[in-house]
Amino acid sequence: MNKIVCCPNSRLPATLDPEITYFAMYSYVRPAREGVGYIAPTLPRAIRRDGLTPSEKVWDFTSIALAVAAVDKAFDRKETVDGWTRIFELDISLLQPDLWQTVRTEIESVLKYLTGDYWTLSFSAGGEVPAKTRKVKEIDADCVSLLSGGIDSLVGAIDLITAEKKPFFVSQVSRGDKTTQKRYAEALGGKNRHCQWSYTVKHPNVGEKSTRGRSIVFFAYAALAASAIQTPNNQPVEIVVPENGFISLNVPMGSGRLGSHSTKTTHPIYMAGIQSIWNAVGIPAKLSFPYRYKTKGELLVECADQGKLIDLISASVSCGKYGRHKLTHCGRCVPCLVRRAAFLKANLFDTTEKGYCSPQLKHAESNDVIAVATSYLRYKAKGIRRFSGGSLTFANTDEYADLENVVERGMDELGRLLNAHGVI
Repeated sequence: MNKIVCCPNSRLPATLDPEITYFAMYSYVRPAREGVGYIAPTLPRAIRRDGLTPSEKVWDFTSIALAVAAVDKAFDRKETVDGWTRIFELDISLLQPDLWQTVRTEIESVLKYLTGDYWTLSFSAGGEVPAKTRKVKEIDADCVSLLSGGIDSLVGAIDLITAEKKPFFVSQVSRGDKTTQKRYAEALGGKNRHCQWSYTVKHPNVGEKSTRGRSIVFFAYAALAASAIQTPNNQPVEIVVPENGFISLNVPMGSGRLGSHSTKTTHPIYMAGIQSIWNAVGIPAKLSFPYRYKTKGELLVECADQGKLIDLISASVSCGKYGRHKLTHCGRCVPCLVRRAAFLKANLFDTTEKGYCSPQLKHAESNDVIAVATSYLRYKAKGIRRFSGGSLTFANTDEYADLENVVERGMDELGRLLNAHGVI
C-alpha cells in the first residue's frame, strides 16, 4: 500500500510521517524538504496569464487529475508483486470535498480502468483557491479541441476550421511537442485561442515510465478551457476529442497487452466515466468523438483541407517512444506502425521530420512488429470477432457493428503496411 497526501504547501505537517509520500499542490517547496515533492507550481500563474477564471468544481477536478498523474508517475511498477499493479491510498485537499465524496467510488473505478491499479481516495478541506486574474479574457470560441501535436488532433483542427467553427485549442506540453502545437494553432488561425499548459512534477521516488494517468490531466485542462466559453442558453461546452476509433479501442495485440497493459487513454469506457463524473458534479462540458468510427488512414483520406494537411503533417508526432529516441520516431512501436499504415492508406508520401530510427520492418527484432504481425495473421485466419474477443462487449447493439468494423479496417491498414515491407 502506497499512502500519499497532496495538499497546499501551507498544509503540510510540521513533522512528516515516514510512511506517507507528500506532494505540495501548485507551489514549489521552499526551503526544500526531504521526502516532499511538488505538483504544477507554475499552473496558477499560467491560468492568470491566459485570463481564465475557472469554477471551484473545475479547479477541484484539475487538482484530482494532477494528483493522480503525479502519483502514477512517482511509483515504479517494477517494485510490485506482479511487476505491474500498484495499490494507492490518496488524500487530496479540495475546495468542495463533500461534493467530490459523492462520486468518489466512480472516480476510483475510472482510475482503476485507466491505470490498472487499485485506488482508494479521500478528500480533505483546504484546497488551493482557483487562480484569479485581474483581466478576464473574452475567448471568441464555440468549442474546445484537444491539440496534442499528433496527426489526429491536426486533422481534427483542420476539419473544425474548415467547417467555420472557432475552437479553443488546448495543449498539454510534453517534451518535443510544444513547438509543433504552437505552429499548428497559428497556421489554423488559432493563435489567440490556444493554451499550452504543463504539469511539472518533482517527486522523491525513482519513478515510473508507463504513465497512463497523464491523460486525465489533458481532460482537466480541457474543462479549464471550457469554463472560459459562453454558450447560448448556458448549454454544455463541446470538447472535441480528435482520436481515431481504432487507436481509442486499442484492441490488444497479443497476450502481453491484455487488460490494463493495453493503453486506454481515450477508450469509450474511460471517456464515458469522465463524462458521468462531470455530469454528476455539474461541470458543464460535453465530450464529443467525431472520429469514433474512423481509422487513422481514413482521417487522412477524408481530411477537409488536403493542402493544409500536407503542409503541416510532417511535424506531427505519433511515436510512443519519441522522447526516448532524441525526438525522432522509432518507426516500430504500435503508434508508429499505425501512423505509417495511415500514410500508405492515403497514398501520401511520408515526409515525417527526421524520418524513423528504424525504417525497415522486415526481420525487425521488435516485440511490437512481431505482435502486430501475429495479430494480423490471427485476425485473417479466425475473423474479426474471434480476434477482438471480449474487447467490444461494452458496446451497445446500436454501435457494436461500427466498432467492430473500425477494428477490422484498422487491422487491414496494418496488414498492407506489413505486406509492403515483406513482413507477412
